[in-house]
Amino acid sequence: MQLEFYKYQGTGNDFVMIDNRSGFFPKDNVQLVARLCDRRFGIGADGLILLENDTNTDFRMVYYNSDGNPSSMCGNGGRCLVAFAKDLSVIKDSCTFIATDGLHHASVANDGIVSLQMIDVADIKKEKDYTFMNTGSPHHVQMVADLEHYNVKENGAALRYGSLYGAEGSNINFVKKINEDTFSLRTYERGVEDETLACGTGATAVAIAMNATGQTNASSINLNVEGGKLAVSFDKMGDVFTNVFLIGPAEFVFKGQIEI
Repeated sequence: MQLEFYKYQGTGNDFVMIDNRSGFFPKDNVQLVARLCDRRFGIGADGLILLENDTNTDFRMVYYNSDGNPSSMCGNGGRCLVAFAKDLSVIKDSCTFIATDGLHHASVANDGIVSLQMIDVADIKKEKDYTFMNTGSPHHVQMVADLEHYNVKENGAALRYGSLYGAEGSNINFVKKINEDTFSLRTYERGVEDETLACGTGATAVAIAMNATGQTNASSINLNVEGGKLAVSFDKMGDVFTNVFLIGPAEFVFKGQIEI
Protein backbone atom coordinates (compact mmCIF):
# COMPACT_ATOMS: atom_id res chain seq x y z
CA MET A 1 0.00 0.00 0.00
CA GLN A 2 1.29 3.46 -0.93
CA LEU A 3 1.01 5.99 1.88
CA GLU A 4 0.89 9.66 0.94
CA PHE A 5 2.55 11.84 3.57
CA TYR A 6 3.61 15.42 4.12
CA LYS A 7 6.59 16.71 6.08
CA TYR A 8 6.36 19.90 8.15
CA GLN A 9 8.69 21.56 10.62
CA GLY A 10 8.35 24.25 13.26
CA THR A 11 11.70 25.72 14.43
CA GLY A 12 13.35 22.41 13.54
CA ASN A 13 10.80 20.23 15.34
CA ASP A 14 9.76 18.03 12.40
CA PHE A 15 6.70 15.87 11.82
CA VAL A 16 5.23 13.40 9.37
CA MET A 17 1.68 14.59 8.59
CA ILE A 18 -1.04 12.28 7.31
CA ASP A 19 -4.53 13.24 6.16
CA ASN A 20 -6.56 10.54 7.90
CA ARG A 21 -10.02 12.00 7.40
CA SER A 22 -11.04 8.76 5.65
CA GLY A 23 -9.81 6.71 8.62
CA PHE A 24 -7.53 4.41 6.61
CA PHE A 25 -4.39 4.64 8.76
CA PRO A 26 -3.66 1.65 11.09
CA LYS A 27 -3.54 3.70 14.29
CA ASP A 28 -2.53 0.84 16.62
CA ASN A 29 0.52 -0.16 14.57
CA VAL A 30 3.30 1.11 16.82
CA GLN A 31 6.01 -0.49 14.68
CA LEU A 32 4.76 1.25 11.52
CA VAL A 33 4.71 4.69 13.15
CA ALA A 34 8.21 4.14 14.55
CA ARG A 35 9.49 3.05 11.12
CA LEU A 36 7.99 6.08 9.39
CA CYS A 37 9.68 8.37 11.94
CA ASP A 38 13.03 6.57 11.73
CA ARG A 39 15.70 8.86 10.27
CA ARG A 40 17.65 6.02 8.62
CA PHE A 41 15.02 3.53 7.51
CA GLY A 42 11.95 5.74 7.16
CA ILE A 43 10.93 9.33 6.44
CA GLY A 44 12.48 10.75 9.59
CA ALA A 45 10.70 12.93 12.16
CA ASP A 46 10.32 13.79 15.83
CA GLY A 47 6.73 12.56 15.61
CA LEU A 48 3.80 11.58 13.41
CA ILE A 49 0.48 13.43 13.35
CA LEU A 50 -2.87 12.37 11.94
CA LEU A 51 -5.42 14.98 10.86
CA GLU A 52 -8.87 13.51 11.42
CA ASN A 53 -12.50 14.60 11.25
CA ASP A 54 -14.21 15.84 14.39
CA THR A 55 -17.89 16.53 14.95
CA ASN A 56 -17.57 19.67 17.06
CA THR A 57 -14.36 21.32 15.78
CA ASP A 58 -12.55 21.82 12.48
CA PHE A 59 -10.41 18.70 12.96
CA ARG A 60 -8.86 16.30 15.46
CA MET A 61 -5.13 15.98 16.19
CA VAL A 62 -3.75 12.51 16.91
CA TYR A 63 -0.08 12.63 17.89
CA TYR A 64 2.58 9.90 18.14
CA ASN A 65 6.14 10.22 19.41
CA SER A 66 8.91 8.92 17.17
CA ASP A 67 9.00 5.69 19.21
CA GLY A 68 5.57 4.90 17.74
CA ASN A 69 3.53 5.38 20.90
CA PRO A 70 0.60 7.79 21.29
CA SER A 71 1.66 10.79 23.33
CA SER A 72 0.48 13.89 25.11
CA MET A 73 0.12 17.31 23.48
CA CYS A 74 2.84 18.62 21.16
CA GLY A 75 2.80 22.41 20.75
CA ASN A 76 4.97 22.71 17.65
CA GLY A 77 3.19 19.71 16.19
CA GLY A 78 -0.12 21.45 16.79
CA ARG A 79 1.12 24.56 15.02
CA CYS A 80 2.34 22.49 12.09
CA LEU A 81 -0.98 20.68 11.92
CA VAL A 82 -2.80 24.01 11.68
CA ALA A 83 -0.55 24.97 8.74
CA PHE A 84 -1.24 21.55 7.18
CA ALA A 85 -5.00 21.99 7.60
CA LYS A 86 -4.80 25.36 5.88
CA ASP A 87 -2.77 23.92 3.00
CA LEU A 88 -5.42 21.20 2.59
CA SER A 89 -8.14 23.91 2.58
CA VAL A 90 -9.71 22.32 5.67
CA ILE A 91 -9.55 25.77 7.31
CA LYS A 92 -8.86 29.34 6.24
CA ASP A 93 -7.01 31.59 8.69
CA SER A 94 -8.38 30.44 12.04
CA CYS A 95 -9.69 27.25 13.56
CA THR A 96 -10.52 25.16 16.58
CA PHE A 97 -9.34 21.59 16.98
CA ILE A 98 -9.40 18.87 19.59
CA ALA A 99 -6.27 17.17 20.92
CA THR A 100 -5.47 14.83 23.77
CA ASP A 101 -5.41 17.72 26.26
CA GLY A 102 -8.66 19.30 25.05
CA LEU A 103 -9.82 22.17 22.84
CA HIS A 104 -7.38 24.50 21.07
CA HIS A 105 -7.85 27.72 19.13
CA ALA A 106 -5.32 28.79 16.51
CA SER A 107 -4.74 31.30 13.73
CA VAL A 108 -2.35 31.66 10.79
CA ALA A 109 -0.99 35.11 9.87
CA ASN A 110 -0.17 36.20 6.32
CA ASP A 111 3.54 35.57 6.94
CA GLY A 112 2.86 31.98 7.99
CA ILE A 113 3.32 32.54 11.72
CA VAL A 114 0.95 30.26 13.65
CA SER A 115 -0.45 31.27 17.04
CA LEU A 116 -1.76 28.34 19.05
CA GLN A 117 -3.70 28.67 22.28
CA MET A 118 -2.40 26.26 24.89
CA ILE A 119 -4.16 25.03 28.03
CA ASP A 120 -4.43 27.17 31.16
CA VAL A 121 -1.78 26.39 33.77
CA ALA A 122 -2.52 26.63 37.50
CA ASP A 123 -0.64 23.79 39.17
CA ILE A 124 3.04 24.78 39.28
CA LYS A 125 5.53 22.99 41.49
CA LYS A 126 8.33 25.37 42.47
CA GLU A 127 11.39 23.79 44.05
CA LYS A 128 14.81 25.29 44.85
CA ASP A 129 16.53 23.89 41.74
CA TYR A 130 13.67 23.36 39.29
CA THR A 131 10.05 24.04 38.38
CA PHE A 132 7.54 21.46 37.17
CA MET A 133 4.20 21.84 35.42
CA ASN A 134 1.97 20.33 32.74
CA THR A 135 1.42 22.47 29.64
CA GLY A 136 -0.31 19.65 27.75
CA SER A 137 2.77 17.52 28.44
CA PRO A 138 4.78 17.29 31.68
CA HIS A 139 7.83 19.57 31.85
CA HIS A 140 10.77 19.95 34.20
CA VAL A 141 12.40 23.41 33.91
CA GLN A 142 15.89 24.00 35.29
CA MET A 143 18.30 26.91 34.86
CA VAL A 144 21.94 26.12 34.03
CA ALA A 145 25.00 28.36 33.75
CA ASP A 146 26.64 27.09 30.57
CA LEU A 147 23.72 26.15 28.35
CA GLU A 148 25.75 26.16 25.13
CA HIS A 149 28.07 23.37 26.30
CA TYR A 150 25.64 21.52 28.56
CA ASN A 151 25.21 17.78 27.94
CA VAL A 152 21.45 17.85 27.38
CA LYS A 153 21.09 14.22 26.33
CA GLU A 154 22.99 12.75 29.27
CA ASN A 155 21.63 15.05 31.97
CA GLY A 156 18.14 15.10 30.49
CA ALA A 157 17.96 11.31 30.38
CA ALA A 158 19.16 11.08 33.99
CA LEU A 159 16.28 13.28 35.14
CA ARG A 160 13.71 11.78 32.75
CA TYR A 161 14.42 8.22 33.97
CA GLY A 162 15.30 9.15 37.57
CA SER A 163 13.27 8.65 40.72
CA LEU A 164 11.83 12.18 40.55
CA TYR A 165 9.30 11.31 37.81
CA GLY A 166 8.91 7.54 38.02
CA ALA A 167 8.00 5.26 35.15
CA GLU A 168 6.07 7.88 33.17
CA GLY A 169 8.98 10.31 33.12
CA SER A 170 8.97 13.95 32.06
CA ASN A 171 10.33 16.22 29.35
CA ILE A 172 13.37 18.12 30.61
CA ASN A 173 14.20 21.76 29.79
CA PHE A 174 17.48 23.54 30.53
CA VAL A 175 17.33 27.35 30.48
CA LYS A 176 19.57 30.42 30.38
CA LYS A 177 18.37 33.99 30.88
CA ILE A 178 19.42 36.41 28.12
CA ASN A 179 17.58 39.55 29.25
CA GLU A 180 14.33 40.58 30.92
CA ASP A 181 12.05 39.08 28.27
CA THR A 182 14.32 36.63 26.43
CA PHE A 183 15.50 33.14 27.41
CA SER A 184 17.36 30.37 25.63
CA LEU A 185 16.42 26.74 26.18
CA ARG A 186 17.36 23.24 25.16
CA THR A 187 14.98 20.32 25.61
CA TYR A 188 15.28 16.58 26.12
CA GLU A 189 12.03 15.01 24.90
CA ARG A 190 10.66 11.76 26.22
CA GLY A 191 9.45 9.48 23.43
CA VAL A 192 12.17 10.88 21.20
CA GLU A 193 14.72 10.11 23.96
CA ASP A 194 17.09 12.77 22.76
CA GLU A 195 17.47 16.51 22.48
CA THR A 196 15.20 18.04 19.84
CA LEU A 197 15.72 21.33 18.03
CA ALA A 198 12.58 22.74 19.65
CA CYS A 199 9.66 21.77 21.87
CA GLY A 200 6.49 23.87 21.92
CA THR A 201 5.03 22.67 25.22
CA GLY A 202 8.56 23.01 26.63
CA ALA A 203 8.88 26.61 25.44
CA THR A 204 5.48 27.30 26.99
CA ALA A 205 6.57 25.75 30.28
CA VAL A 206 9.81 27.74 30.32
CA ALA A 207 8.02 31.06 29.72
CA ILE A 208 5.53 30.38 32.51
CA ALA A 209 8.21 29.07 34.88
CA MET A 210 10.39 32.14 34.39
CA ASN A 211 7.48 34.43 35.25
CA ALA A 212 6.23 32.28 38.13
CA THR A 213 9.68 32.19 39.76
CA GLY A 214 10.37 35.91 39.37
CA GLN A 215 13.02 35.68 36.64
CA THR A 216 10.87 38.03 34.57
CA ASN A 217 7.77 40.17 34.95
CA ALA A 218 7.08 40.04 31.21
CA SER A 219 3.89 38.43 29.93
CA SER A 220 5.22 38.13 26.38
CA ILE A 221 8.46 36.19 26.31
CA ASN A 222 10.93 35.46 23.50
CA LEU A 223 12.49 32.01 23.45
CA ASN A 224 15.63 31.02 21.59
CA VAL A 225 15.51 27.32 20.74
CA GLU A 226 18.11 25.35 18.82
CA GLY A 227 15.98 25.48 15.65
CA GLY A 228 14.98 29.14 15.71
CA LYS A 229 12.80 31.51 17.71
CA LEU A 230 9.44 31.11 19.42
CA ALA A 231 7.34 33.41 21.56
CA VAL A 232 4.88 32.75 24.35
CA SER A 233 2.31 35.24 25.64
CA PHE A 234 -0.17 34.87 28.49
CA ASP A 235 -2.41 36.60 31.00
CA LYS A 236 -1.79 36.03 34.70
CA MET A 237 -4.62 36.03 37.21
CA GLY A 238 -3.18 35.33 40.64
CA ASP A 239 -1.31 32.07 40.26
CA VAL A 240 -3.22 31.01 37.15
CA PHE A 241 -1.84 31.52 33.63
CA THR A 242 -4.59 31.92 31.03
CA ASN A 243 -4.85 32.90 27.35
CA VAL A 244 -1.53 31.17 26.81
CA PHE A 245 -0.36 31.37 23.19
CA LEU A 246 2.60 29.63 21.53
CA ILE A 247 3.70 31.66 18.50
CA GLY A 248 6.16 30.81 15.74
CA PRO A 249 6.70 29.58 12.17
CA ALA A 250 5.33 26.32 10.78
CA GLU A 251 6.62 25.36 7.35
CA PHE A 252 5.93 22.73 4.69
CA VAL A 253 9.09 20.79 3.80
CA PHE A 254 8.09 18.17 1.23
CA LYS A 255 5.42 15.69 0.15
CA GLY A 256 5.97 12.07 -0.82
CA GLN A 257 4.79 8.48 -0.91
CA ILE A 258 6.16 5.45 0.91
CA GLU A 259 5.25 1.77 0.76
CA ILE A 260 3.72 0.40 3.99
